[in-house]
Amino acid sequence: MRVIGIETSCDETGVAIYDSDKGLIADMLYSQVQLHKKFGGVVPELASRDHIRKTIPMIHEALSTANCSAKSIDGIAYTAGPGLIGALLVGSSVAKSLALAWGVPALGIHHMEGHLLAANLSSKPPSHPFVALLVSGGHTQLMRCEDYGNYKLLGESVDDAAGEAFDKVAKMLGLGYPGGPEIAKAAREGNSSRFTFPRPMTNKPGLNFSFSGLKTFVLNTITDLNQLNQLNQQDIADVACAFEHAVVDTIRIKCERAMEQTGLDSLVIAGGVSANQHLRKILGIMTNTSGCKLYFPETNLCTDNGAMIAYAGYQRLVAGQTETLEIKVRPRWPLDELETM
Repeated sequence: MRVIGIETSCDETGVAIYDSDKGLIADMLYSQVQLHKKFGGVVPELASRDHIRKTIPMIHEALSTANCSAKSIDGIAYTAGPGLIGALLVGSSVAKSLALAWGVPALGIHHMEGHLLAANLSSKPPSHPFVALLVSGGHTQLMRCEDYGNYKLLGESVDDAAGEAFDKVAKMLGLGYPGGPEIAKAAREGNSSRFTFPRPMTNKPGLNFSFSGLKTFVLNTITDLNQLNQLNQQDIADVACAFEHAVVDTIRIKCERAMEQTGLDSLVIAGGVSANQHLRKILGIMTNTSGCKLYFPETNLCTDNGAMIAYAGYQRLVAGQTETLEIKVRPRWPLDELETM
C-alpha cells in the first residue's frame, strides 16, 4: 500500500509517500521560518497562503521523486488537527479533492499522533505499551500508549508548552525565531553554574507541567542584568543555559515519575523539542540508569513533516478506518479522543 501524507498544520508544508513494502520513498519539506521570522512568530494568514502555493507543487515533486504516478497511490492522509484552522483547511481541501479525482480514500490524521508514530520510522521502533512524551511548540504531554490509537493522557502543560516557552525566552534575549534552536545554540557557550532557575511543579504530585512561572523568572533575571549593565553575549549564553537546563530537568523529573507510576520500561519522545540534544542526553542518562529504553525519531522527523502523517495514515487505513469527502478539520483535538484502531 502507498499513502501520501500532507502536513499543513502550522508553518511547515510537508509531503511524503510511505510504501508498506519499501518504507519512506519520498519526503519533501518546506519551512516558512524565513517568512515569519521578521514577525517573531507565525502569522496564520501568511501561513495559509504559503501552504496554498507550495502543497500541489510538492505533491508533484514527491510523485516524481518516488517514480510513481497517481494511479499507484492507494490513500491520502492529511493533518486534520490540531493546528491553525486556515492552514489545516488547505491540506484538507487538497487531500479531499485529490481523493475524489483519484478515486482513493482520504483520512484526517491527528497531528500529535503523527509525531508519536514518527519513532516507528526508525530502524529500531518501540513496542507497545510505552510512555510517550510529546513536546513541541503547542504541546507538552505525557501519554500512556497501550496500542495504536489507544492513548491515555497522564499529564500536560497547564499554560505555556515547552516549545512556546523557548520561543518567548529567545525573544526576551534578542535571539532569533524559532527559539528552540537559538536557545540551544546560545546555551552551548553558557556557564551552567551562574544561574539556577526553578523547576516548576516538581515539588507537587502529579504529571502536569507549567512553564509560565519559569518564563517570568527569566524575565526578572534579564531585567536585573539590564539594570546593572547592558546585556552582553555571555549574559545571554548563561541565561539561555540556565533556562534550557531548567526545562530539561523539569521534563526529566516528570518522565521519571511517569515511568514509576505506570511501571512501563519504554519511553518515546517526539515533537519539535525532542530534537534538543541536551534533552536527549539527560533522558538517555535517566533511562539508562533506571534500566528503561528510550526511543526518538530521527532529527529530521522531529519537526512537522509529511512522513509521520503518511505513516499514521497507513496504519489507520490498514485498520479499516474511513471517512467521507466532507472537508472538516479540528483546530482543537484532544489526543485521547481519537478513534482506536
